[in-house]
Amino acid sequence: MPGGQRPTGPARPAPREVAELTQLREEQPELAPAVDLQLALIALQRRVQGRVPLPSLRLDPAEVRARSAAGKPLLRFDQIPFEYSDVRYLIRETAAAMRRYEALENEDFHRADAMARDPAPLDPVLEKWFSGTSDLSPGIESVLTQALRPFLVRCAEAMLASADLSEWTARTCPVCGGEPDFSTITPAAERHLICGRCAARWKFDAVACPYCGNGDRSRIKSFTSRAYRIYACDVCRRYLKAYDARAASRPVMVQVDSVATLPLDALVIQKGYRA
Repeated sequence: MPGGQRPTGPARPAPREVAELTQLREEQPELAPAVDLQLALIALQRRVQGRVPLPSLRLDPAEVRARSAAGKPLLRFDQIPFEYSDVRYLIRETAAAMRRYEALENEDFHRADAMARDPAPLDPVLEKWFSGTSDLSPGIESVLTQALRPFLVRCAEAMLASADLSEWTARTCPVCGGEPDFSTITPAAERHLICGRCAARWKFDAVACPYCGNGDRSRIKSFTSRAYRIYACDVCRRYLKAYDARAASRPVMVQVDSVATLPLDALVIQKGYRA
């Protein structure tokens, strides 16, 4: 098809995130490039996510409890229902969108494009990425995180619907083992971390650093702005953003809130912290 597009079924209704992002672009024109990139990524992922099959996952309650106690995520790589024509399409088009909006270096764009077009099996590359043992550049890592999201989100939805993860206390995701890249403070004043890969959420200490485990409150800096809060750790120098839903009119929307908080990222990075 022209432009490398894949055939799709009837268009699904636009999610609320699209409306929120459109409003954000009108209110803060300086964020327009980031908003447009996020809208492009949402559109790409929605073309595929309706076709992702429900994974066949057998979750024995005893095994879930054992893995939770040991801090081991539930999902194995071989359980992810990849359709590799869709995977290659998403890698190629995600890289193109990120390059178009200057969120990806030209060298990484060409590497991602070559990866998507290479007839060699993708499993070895994707398995290393999933296990956190790859030597890929941060740019390629970001492309894969976005491109593989529809498949990992589908797995998370299936697992969280049937598994009791209330005993999970680890700093990484109980489903896929990924790191959090956002969080939310619930109306009950609990902090829930949100996985950057599969979007699963889990309860975590209200202040402790989810990256190094530092629980010394005197070494955690907090910055606030409107409905957002940033927790910055003076031990590992990393920070995590949070959406405070206690007095908000809507729940957290990571695809919206991660863009709305870009000015906060710039402020905290200037202070010597990193995401």
